[in-house]
Amino acid sequence: MLDQFKSTFKEEAYELLASLEDTFLELESAPLNGELVNAAFRAIHTIKGSAAMFGFDTVSRFSHEFETVLDLCRSGTLSISKDFIGLALKGRDYLRRLMDFDEPVSEEIQAEAEPLLERLKDFAGKASPAKPAEAALSSGGGAGGPSEGESAVTATYRIGLKPSRDIFKNGTKVLSLVEELVALGQADVFPHTEEIPGLAALDPESCYCWWDIILTTDADENAMRDVFIFVAEEAGLKIEKLADASDAAAKKLGDILVDRGAATPEVIRAALGTQRKLGDVLVERNVVSRQQIEAALVEQQHMKKVQERSEGAVGSIRVASDKLDSLVDLVGELVTLQARLSRTSFDLMDGQLSSISEQFERLISQLRDNTMSIRMLPIGSTFNRFRRVVRDLSLELGKECELVTEGAETELDKTVIEKLGDPLVHIIRNSIDHGLERPEGRAAAGKQGTGTIKLSALHSGAYVLIRVSDDGRGLDREAIRAKAVERGLISAGQEMTEQETMQLIFAPGFSTAKVVTTVSGRGVGMDVVKREIDSLGGSVQLDSSPGQGTTVTLKIPLTLAIIEGLLVRIAQEYFVVPLSTVDGCIEIPRQDLSAMGERRIISYRDEFVPFILLRELFGSGDGEEGEEPEIEQMVIASAQDARVGFVVDQVIGDNQTVIKPIGRLYRDVEGISGATILGDGTVALILDINRLAAMVQREGAKGTAGAAGAI
Repeated sequence: MLDQFKSTFKEEAYELLASLEDTFLELESAPLNGELVNAAFRAIHTIKGSAAMFGFDTVSRFSHEFETVLDLCRSGTLSISKDFIGLALKGRDYLRRLMDFDEPVSEEIQAEAEPLLERLKDFAGKASPAKPAEAALSSGGGAGGPSEGESAVTATYRIGLKPSRDIFKNGTKVLSLVEELVALGQADVFPHTEEIPGLAALDPESCYCWWDIILTTDADENAMRDVFIFVAEEAGLKIEKLADASDAAAKKLGDILVDRGAATPEVIRAALGTQRKLGDVLVERNVVSRQQIEAALVEQQHMKKVQERSEGAVGSIRVASDKLDSLVDLVGELVTLQARLSRTSFDLMDGQLSSISEQFERLISQLRDNTMSIRMLPIGSTFNRFRRVVRDLSLELGKECELVTEGAETELDKTVIEKLGDPLVHIIRNSIDHGLERPEGRAAAGKQGTGTIKLSALHSGAYVLIRVSDDGRGLDREAIRAKAVERGLISAGQEMTEQETMQLIFAPGFSTAKVVTTVSGRGVGMDVVKREIDSLGGSVQLDSSPGQGTTVTLKIPLTLAIIEGLLVRIAQEYFVVPLSTVDGCIEIPRQDLSAMGERRIISYRDEFVPFILLRELFGSGDGEEGEEPEIEQMVIASAQDARVGFVVDQVIGDNQTVIKPIGRLYRDVEGISGATILGDGTVALILDINRLAAMVQREGAKGTAGAAGAI
């Protein structure tokens, strides 16, 4: 029983450490955000207490020292810098490493903590005393506000507090009033100090500062105004309700600035058209001040946290992934059994049995969809992993870079998400190393010093498109071609399209790097990307503009468990074509195919499409039962960004396909990705359309010249 509790603790600790990494990375760009500091402190505090409870003494001791320093940040006595964030991330990594060991931990592992602890103590020694009011403001929330887990908060307000210059002269302590307001709930406070003059013109009895406060509370507007009841006229108080807690949604920066009246929609649209960071453009154009941008970002972050808390309030339970996999397997067996029942019902022509079969089919379809939806996870959790990759690699290479994500809510099957990690890491590393220029190079090219890596996802039918874009130098096609000629991949005079040239990057061992470094140069990165995406039944496309950047698009199927397929027959053998790839089906007389000879190109919807004879490819149809029909059928599929044709004997129709792995001996058979069991117990092989498409294009190339002559 204790082992079970320890296992549960480790799972929760891993989740906390993952969120802690995100929190530290956000703190690096928003060091004054008190809510983030509180979140980091709570995570370490929880890990420390649980670790001590379950006998992880080494984890508990290190967490205690870590917690002490974070408490200084929380109280406002220790400022947060890039160096501190770097140390905090190393501390988090060490805790993650400790979780992989059981107590007692070896002396060698324990010794790794010494330099980290020394640096933590150095930072603690630099802390300076802070006044209580300053501590309350820097923490982003008062002691009387609701604690984490409380559900009393109901609405979020934007409060502008701009006191008159003479408010100090009547003895009012403005910071005390701000503290009292903050105590009503969860708050983020941003002080505007741009109006404070130099020392020569400074009047110590005048108030030059004003505040933006974003407050999430269950108190009403009257309760907030009551805080300033004795200085109502001098307080310059403005209260605006942003959203109820259940409807909270983080807006884009431009929308917030428009809501605040700092900019017009036309100005925002014009600034967005520059393809640069919106805040930098608006500041350069003197539309808004830098502090107005920072205040809007604080509001955006606050609303994001409120939204996450609201979504997290939905009831949920923790289920082991192996149990979920077992459930999907059982549903797959039910789908196969339902197909068998439908086949039996059709053969017997029994009305009552047919009625039962139809009802069973509807229920199985709903059960299948619900089960598959349970396996679907938002890809945002995967995207967040790469923030650390971007940060560390940009520091290592001496480049300035930020990661921008879109479509984090896009859902994918968990098995697909698990296999996307390595390909995306390789693409992002290549984008930073090969794509982005150094700050001086970007300045010479008229670009902003900080480069951008954009990671986006969106649904496209039965696929998800994941794009990794950078605003760097773009691909050097001549360098790629020269390297390919040098390695013997192509001949010096060979003509290639732009896309074919860029696809050379995915060749094994291909690299244009002149020097092998810890990041690149060995030519294994993009080869891994191509191999992994192909194994998922997906495809990779490259688009690049010289001097503007490169975009890598991954086209990934939504799920790898149960798919809709098109069942086809060749002689007495059955195959399944993933329905999401099918563009259409046509019939062709056998003599017409024979007349084409080696020129395997056919006209389809005003374009010439290469095709291949699957009967010939797989060696099917020996003997009398394998005679070719007089009318052949061709399945036109979309793959490798082109249409290709597959000639079969018969197209049978739609089939719910439960994907089964094939034996180890057959895994390397080109053109086959898996198998399924039909209703009568027959095994049907699932075609790997992407690999077959490459074969089709090679075969079709033989007849291209003849087709051109026919045109």
